[in-house]
Amino acid sequence: MRSTIPSAGAASTRQAQSASVIHGLRARGGPAQTSASRSPFQVPATCSKRCAFSCARASQQRNLVKAAALQGPEDDFAASANDMTEARILVVTSGKGGVGKTTSSANLGMSIARLGYKVCLIDADIGLRNLDLLLGLENRILYTAIDILDGECRLDQALIRDKRWKNLSLLSMSRNRQRYNVTRAHMVQLCEAIIALGYQFIVLDCPAGIDVGFINAISPAKEALIVTTPEITSIRDADRVAGLLEANGIYNVKLLVNRVRPDMIQKNDMMSVKDVQEMLGIPLLGAIPEDPQVIISTNRGEPLVLQKQLSLSGIAFENAARRLIGKQDYFVDLNNPQKGLFQKLGEMFQN
Repeated sequence: MRSTIPSAGAASTRQAQSASVIHGLRARGGPAQTSASRSPFQVPATCSKRCAFSCARASQQRNLVKAAALQGPEDDFAASANDMTEARILVVTSGKGGVGKTTSSANLGMSIARLGYKVCLIDADIGLRNLDLLLGLENRILYTAIDILDGECRLDQALIRDKRWKNLSLLSMSRNRQRYNVTRAHMVQLCEAIIALGYQFIVLDCPAGIDVGFINAISPAKEALIVTTPEITSIRDADRVAGLLEANGIYNVKLLVNRVRPDMIQKNDMMSVKDVQEMLGIPLLGAIPEDPQVIISTNRGEPLVLQKQLSLSGIAFENAARRLIGKQDYFVDLNNPQKGLFQKLGEMFQN
């Protein structure tokens, strides 16, 4: 009868080979994987003796990031960010191109990060990426989500952390080859891996249209934000997208009306925000006025909400971000935003 117990020499040889393989992969900057291939989204396993130390160190790092992001007048949001138990995955979509999805994603994500939450922005437009330009991070992108799926890099290598607010990160999904099939399962695994890193908000910038890119972008989302303008073509596309979101099980949908011009509304040359909201039947999150500062901030790679003196659209984005996290229940008056804001603050102190 032949013995099935391996010899000590064979075991030591296999250990040496495994160590050389892992060392070689680490030397090339790739993920440390053995011959049994592991998903690029999995969190590396740790031994039981180091679990307590690793968890404590990760918790300490998250607290340091939040403390650095909560300097200044935003300290009152620290408790809410720490008490948040379940991560939120939000997709920003419209169906029609050019309505301001990327601008809304950048400003809302930056505003939520300034309120103390750990936010990850995902540019889900595989063919044409633009979110990195609005954030001023185009020169720092070395890897994308496609490289993660190919096993050429780790998730933490593809996440680009903003230098101004350390709790905001960007992940691009652009491709550098002719064809690549990104499936819905890939998007779900990607978001699950990001949440495992401690991110509390994931904002997906959806590509235009309702084809495969749209289906992939909404697959991991639990809530959606439809961006539209007061134009009949944009409203029709938004209505179609609302039906597709509901068909895919996303019922928590809010509306953001962009490029509103109060002067045209007064002349009856443009539909009002109330008219748009009633036509679509979607709860209103906010209204963003037409503002030339949007073009200036885009060319500078700096979101509107980071300006020292906020413009009217910057105030509206801040207002929408606070309503999104449940910290504000009133709207900014587009005709006189400062007066409306101080009136609401006065009513709060009177009560």
